[in-house]
Amino acid sequence: MGTSDPVPLAQALIRCPSVTPEDAGAQDVLADALQRLGFAVSRLRFGAVENLFARIGRDGPNFCFAGHTDVVPPGATGWTAGPFEGAVREGVLYGRGACDMKGAIAAFVAACAGHLPGHGRGPESGSISLLITGDEEGQATDGTVRVLDWMAAHREIPDFCLVGEPTNPTRLGEVVKIGRRGSLNAAITVHGRQGHSAYPDRADNPVHRLVRVLSALIAAPLDAGTEWFEPSTLQVTGIDVGNTATNVIPATARAQLNIRFNDGHSGAALAAWLRAVLGQHAERFDLDIAISGEAFRTEPGGHVETLCRAIEAASGVAPRLDTGGGTSDARFIAGFCPVAEFGLVGATMHHADERVPVTELRELAGIYRRVLADFFAAARR
Repeated sequence: MGTSDPVPLAQALIRCPSVTPEDAGAQDVLADALQRLGFAVSRLRFGAVENLFARIGRDGPNFCFAGHTDVVPPGATGWTAGPFEGAVREGVLYGRGACDMKGAIAAFVAACAGHLPGHGRGPESGSISLLITGDEEGQATDGTVRVLDWMAAHREIPDFCLVGEPTNPTRLGEVVKIGRRGSLNAAITVHGRQGHSAYPDRADNPVHRLVRVLSALIAAPLDAGTEWFEPSTLQVTGIDVGNTATNVIPATARAQLNIRFNDGHSGAALAAWLRAVLGQHAERFDLDIAISGEAFRTEPGGHVETLCRAIEAASGVAPRLDTGGGTSDARFIAGFCPVAEFGLVGATMHHADERVPVTELRELAGIYRRVLADFFAAARR
């Protein structure tokens, strides 16, 4: 299997059913392709998660591609081609991970193969590295976070990192993501006193207290947005009393919510606000907070400008800078080096019949190759 065409490698990766947290041989396939190009590959297993760091060249600057080989489950219905067959039909590659994001990883490798001067030889200047995790679609605790700590300990932190998430809505070249909103999940339990619904004076109804809490939380927008981010949002995602009787006031009432917040907030400040609102309406409560990522943004200009110019030169499309969407592993990388995201069109990611036209996959490899060339050319100036 050659490495200059991303399609065979994408097919081989798709044929590994690497549903989180299983690797199913996907990183073996990738490691073999990288080693044949001359990369030094470090296999990094943390917990049950297989990760990979690879580098070619030892000088600076170091350009890093980042991505994940794990995928979400295919689901039971809706596929017209097997989710792990890697079939090409009428010029379209089908399979789980085709656009999120085994296709982009194959394009990484093809770009490196095109950029490197010869078999087994490093770049003429600088270094290229890859940070590949098997834990992006899962809990994200034993993947990129742990690999970054390992990279820092081994002095492998890059000068710039490009994450290959599918950023484009309809056409390759449309969007470069330079940031993401933060995400906070909260589980609220309000405690009361159980009693008969005909004698509410003898009970303390936690449902009423919870309703007042939720009403206060959703009464007004969190903000009106910031320069690069849309307004923060709070969504109640669940309410549960667990009451099977119609004449009993329950002892507890629970709710869960998710806040997607911009760079005008921090997770800690939002957690303090939630606790204060709860304290105004409930005497006894439990609040469990999980912050899966803080809002971050990479400054436009510099490497981001070089990236955008390379994309436009290779694709003919001038990308716009964006910070929308859900979380990605870029939220972890941002704490170590400048990071941006650019990949395939994401219209079918996580869908049945996830797919990518092979021409688009090859075009992405060409764009990544131009990005490498322009990055190192800019560093030499």
